[in-house]
Amino acid sequence: MNKKILIVDDDPRNIFALKLTLKARGFDIETALSAKEAIDKLAIDKNIDLILMDMMMPDIDGYQAIGMIGKIDGLDHIPIIAVTAQAMEEDYQKCIDAGATDYIKKPIDVDQLLNVIEKVS
Repeated sequence: MNKKILIVDDDPRNIFALKLTLKARGFDIETALSAKEAIDKLAIDKNIDLILMDMMMPDIDGYQAIGMIGKIDGLDHIPIIAVTAQAMEEDYQKCIDAGATDYIKKPIDVDQLLNVIEKVS
């Protein structure tokens, strides 16, 4: 069975690139342009295996979204990989403290992303 990944990012170009890359490697992909859209999708589709969450989005940022997802019954087991341009050690810790399972920085290195996906799944 292929893993189903939800990509959450407010930039359609980032979604397009990640979706193309991950689909080519056999993953099923769902997308959301906002945290609210992601939470709405997760309320309907409980078969998401992993979430790639952009941390810097307008309205509800990734930190808040991770906390909200963690409070939804049946979703607290889904690994969430924080995706951010912030690359300082304290940024990594801030993502983990928010509830992310792991962290990857932009620009995304595909091999590193695949390693992190394998590690957390």
